[in-house]
Amino acid sequence: QVQLVESGGGLVQAGDSLRLSCAASGRTFSIYTMGWFRQAPGKEREFVAAIRWGGSSTYYADSVKGRFTVSRDSAKNTVYLQMNSLRPEETAVYYCAADRRWPISNKADCWGQGTQVTVSS
Repeated sequence: QVQLVESGGGLVQAGDSLRLSCAASGRTFSIYTMGWFRQAPGKEREFVAAIRWGGSSTYYADSVKGRFTVSRDSAKNTVYLQMNSLRPEETAVYYCAADRRWPISNKADCWGQGTQVTVSS
């Protein structure tokens, strides 16, 4: 079992930046990919970004390319999502996920509890 705990959400204004963190614990050796997803009210959960746990490969949703950066700190078993130039439509609950597969999808093995990001206009 892998446990994931997100942090760093909050209320910001449009154009601001925010960094989310996801700390992994437990059987982290089983992780191959870590990803970020988000779910806005009344909408389906969507993919945001992902990174290979043991390497540096990353990929992003087209809507966030150039503004969001996913990174990891292996020593801390933590993955980050740096979000710049945030938009009001990106208000959502952001979830961290871990999976044994690449790429990651909504069927990932393990999920965090989510952290709320609210972007005011």
